Order: sequence, then structure tokens, then C-alpha cells
Amino acid sequence: MKLLISVDMEGISGIVHSSETNPERYDYQRGRELMTADANAVIAGVLDADPTADVLVADAHGTFRNLLPEQLDRRSRLVRGKPRALNMLAGLDEETDAALFVGYHVRAGEGPGVLAHTMNGEILDVRVAGRSLGEIGLNAAMAGHLGVPVVLLSGDDAACAELTDLVPETVTVAVKEALGTAAAVTLHPEEARDRLRRAAADAVARRAEIPPLALTGPLDVEVDLASPHTIDLATLVPGVSRAGGARTVTFTSPDYATAYRLILLLAQLATIKPA
Repeated sequence: MKLLISVDMEGISGIVHSSETNPERYDYQRGRELMTADANAVIAGVLDADPTADVLVADAHGTFRNLLPEQLDRRSRLVRGKPRALNMLAGLDEETDAALFVGYHVRAGEGPGVLAHTMNGEILDVRVAGRSLGEIGLNAAMAGHLGVPVVLLSGDDAACAELTDLVPETVTVAVKEALGTAAAVTLHPEEARDRLRRAAADAVARRAEIPPLALTGPLDVEVDLASPHTIDLATLVPGVSRAGGARTVTFTSPDYATAYRLILLLAQLATIKPA
């Protein structure tokens, strides 16, 4: 069995503030340790269910260089660094049996949710076929395009609800209850890891019962962008045009994989500042 564990940081147990997720802030090292420990709990659970599983772990936060390689369970392999194909899902392919999302967060504009956003602060909303999707939905749909179900998600209660709304059968673990953008009632990290390990084993055992999230094309996509400069850059991309309000660009994609890659491109354009 081949599994991909995609690990973000905002939804990790105990984390509530950007000082714990930003490499330039004072508490980042502690955040890295919490992130690695949650990932290890999920790896252990996967291997409890299938000791022979091929486990690939994708570091999926910010620089994609957050997990501590020397502390990660040696029975797994780590994907780190960027840029890379499929972004937060690097390593995923049609041969993957299941994906597990660890430490994920709710989309921009939803909440209360700890450190809620979609990709970066410049992406205000993404709508695919009229449905608002954040990183959870966008990544789950990319996995689904390849026929891969997302069998587990951990994060705050809002993140868990976001995936449950899309795929009710998915196993979720709420490691904290969001009170706001930078506040939550959190489980003790060791209790969270115990729950993650048990849930990961259960999710892998039940993978045949959990359907992939499939969005079939053609698909109309709308992206709301915060910066007029980003909108100007986006309209240089063939097929992308202004639509709706001043903040919105739109395009039509023949399939979801094409839409996903173009959304990732727009997110990268959003990081370019005016000269």
C-alpha cells in the first residue's frame, strides 16, 4: 500500500499563532517540533494498520522545509523544498492508495478558524463550479482527480467541518477548538497524538469506504485577489480575464488538474510585488 501524508502547520496540535509557524518569528522552532511530532503520530498509526505500507510525507507549509528530518519516523520518506509538482501534494500519483491531511486549516473568510487563509493573504476566495474551496477542498479535489481518497484530516474543528462537508465519510481529528484567528482551546499535544495515531490506523483500514472527491470538467473557476497588481499579472495568463467585481478573475478549465495548476500559478503571481 502506498500512502501520502501531507503536513501543513496551522492546524497542528497546540499551535495558535503565526509566531509558531513563521521562520522569522521567535517560536518557530517549537512549532516545527510540534509539527514533526503530529506527523510521527500519523505515520505510526498508518504502520499500525499496515506495517508494510510505503509512506511518503510531504512537508506542505510555507517554504516546505519545516519538518525536522532527523526527528521524523525513519520508516517514512520525506518530500521537502519548492517549487515542485503538485505543491502540497508532491509525491501523489495514480498509484497512491490514500492521502492523509495533517495540520490543515480552514479557508479564507471562514471561521472562527485558527490562522485561516487560502494559500496566502492575497487569495481571498477560490470558487470552482460555484463552490468556495480552500486548501482543503482544492487539494482533496486534486487527489480525487487521480482517484485517491483523502481518508484523514486533522486540524481545528472548523477545518474538520470543511472536509466533512465535502466528503462526509472522511475520518477527522479536531486537535483544537477555534476561538478566533489566534486563539483556541487545545488538547494536550500527547493526547492529540494518541488520537491521531488511532484515527490514522482506522482511516487506512476504512479507505475502501471513503470516496475520492471528483470534480469533472469543464470547470468555471473564479479567484478573488486582494491586490490590483496581482489582477493585472493574472490577466496576462492566456484564458484568464477580469470578471464580476474588481477583485475577481475567471477562467474555464477542461479538467480539474489544469484548474489546480492554474490556481497555484495565480497564488505565485500574488507573491510578486510591484517594482
